[in-house]
Amino acid sequence: MDLLLPDSGDSNSELHPYALIGKPLPQPKPGGFTSRVAYAAAHVVLDPARTTNIAAPVLDWDATLAFRRHLWSLGFGVAEAMDTAQRGMGLDWPLALELIRRSVAEARTCNGVIACGAGTDHLQLDSVHTLNDIVAAYSQQCEAVEAAGGRVILMASRALARVARSPEDYAHVYVTILRQLQQPAILHWLGPMFDPALAGYWGTNDLREAMQHCLEVIRASAAKIDGIKISLLDADLEIEMRRALPPGVRMYTGDDFNYDRLILGDSEGYSDALLGIFDPIAPAAALALQALDAGDTARYIELLAPTIPLSRHIFAAPTYNYKTGIVFLAWLNGFQTHFRMVSGAETARSRTHLIDLFKLADAANLLRNPELAIERMKIFLAQEAA
Repeated sequence: MDLLLPDSGDSNSELHPYALIGKPLPQPKPGGFTSRVAYAAAHVVLDPARTTNIAAPVLDWDATLAFRRHLWSLGFGVAEAMDTAQRGMGLDWPLALELIRRSVAEARTCNGVIACGAGTDHLQLDSVHTLNDIVAAYSQQCEAVEAAGGRVILMASRALARVARSPEDYAHVYVTILRQLQQPAILHWLGPMFDPALAGYWGTNDLREAMQHCLEVIRASAAKIDGIKISLLDADLEIEMRRALPPGVRMYTGDDFNYDRLILGDSEGYSDALLGIFDPIAPAAALALQALDAGDTARYIELLAPTIPLSRHIFAAPTYNYKTGIVFLAWLNGFQTHFRMVSGAETARSRTHLIDLFKLADAANLLRNPELAIERMKIFLAQEAA
C-alpha cells in the first residue's frame, strides 16, 4: 500500500509517502431512487489490441456494456452516445449507432432506462449549406435511434451553429424535427466551454437572450419535449430557465460544477440530472439521491460535498478534455484493464492533473478498491517516468 506522490500542483517536486484517507462507500440499497430523474452520460472503453488505426477505433463491447450495467444497477438511466462517450471527438456516427443499438438491447435485459444522442455529426461541415441539409441529417439520426428503441436526446449541432443566421433558423429546425418524433425528446444545450464550435447557439452569444430563444422553441413544442439539459456551468442561469419552463418539461442539470445544489433545489423547484460526472461518482450520487428520497438532506450534502472539488477538477479548462479524467478513474477502479482512449485522448491531461485527480477521488471516497487503485497508480507513475 506504499505510494509516493509529489506535492499537489508540481509533478517534479520531491516525492512523499501518500496514505489514503477515504473509505469505500457502502452499496446503495436495491431499487434506485424516486425523487429525481437521473441519467449518467457514460464513457466508452477502447479495445487497444484491435485498434490498429487511431482514426478507426474498435470498442471493447464487453467492458463498455458492463459499465452500463453498473450504472443501471445503481438506479441511473444511461445517456448514450453523448460527448462523454467522445461523440464527435473520435466516436463517429456509424460507431455511435452501433453503440446505441447494443446499449438499447442491453437495457432491455435489465429494465434499464436509456436515452440516446441524435445529432448531425455525420455531415461534412464544408458541404452543409442549407437548413434542409440539417433537418435531413437530424431526421436520419432520430429515426435510427427510435428504430433501435431509444428515446432521443436532441444534441446541439455544429452544422446548425455554422449555417443558422437567426434565432428563427434554429426554431425552424427544432420544431420540424420535434414534430416527427414518436416520443418526447430531451433537448441538449451544450455550451462553448464543452465545444467551441457551438458558440452563439440559438442565434446569439448573449446567454440570457439565447435562453429566451430556446424557451420560445420549448413553448412551441412542449408536448414533444420531456426536458432540456443545459451544460453552461452557470447555476443562476439554469435556475432562471428552470422557473420559466412550461409545466411538464423537466430541467436536467448538466452543470458539473454546481449539480449538488441544483438537484437539491429550493422552494420553487429543483433540477433533475443528466451528467457526465455521474459516470465516475455514481456510487456516491446514488447514495445521495436515496438519502434525498428519505428526506435526509444532511446525508445528501455529506455524500456529494466532497465530489464537487473532484468534478471541478475533472471539468477544469479546457473543459472538453474532461473525458480523460473520467476514463482514468474508471481504470483506477477496475472497470477496464487499461488507460487508453478513443483518439488517444488519454494524453489530453497532464501527469500533475491526474495525480491530483487521484487524491481528490480518494478524498471523495470514490476509490472502490484501494489496493487496486494504488497498484494502478504506481503503474501510471512508472510509465510516465519512463
